[in-house]
Amino acid sequence: MYSKVVMDRFQNPRNAGGMHGANAIGQVGNAACGDIMKMYLKINDNGIIENARFKTFGCCAAIASTDIACDLIKGKSIEDALKVTNKDVIDKLGELPTHKLHCSLMAEDSIRAAIEDFYKRKEKESKQAIKKSKRNEE
Repeated sequence: MYSKVVMDRFQNPRNAGGMHGANAIGQVGNAACGDIMKMYLKINDNGIIENARFKTFGCCAAIASTDIACDLIKGKSIEDALKVTNKDVIDKLGELPTHKLHCSLMAEDSIRAAIEDFYKRKEKESKQAIKKSKRNEE
């Protein structure tokens, strides 16, 4: 049913667990199957993803998909990470049963959710810096 890569990534995930110092956290879920994926990223000032970790509550395919997605974006720029698709995840996994393809889509969505969170945090920091600067000028 599952490829050797899927089983290996399920049984021995390389990127499982939370991350202290993450500056981007994205969470997605699928109400139909109950899977929840949470991705943690550490993105440096140059927009490079230095580290990616995850916590996934879900099936074998969900855990393997998120683990592979982390590998696919480590060391990449934000722009390049946004180009990672569920097809890239499936290609690295070898294959997924048709009824489990949504897991690879969720992995893609978790990348996007984390990067969206990064930009929201940066916008908030920028607004706070402007307010602080205005207070210091007064």
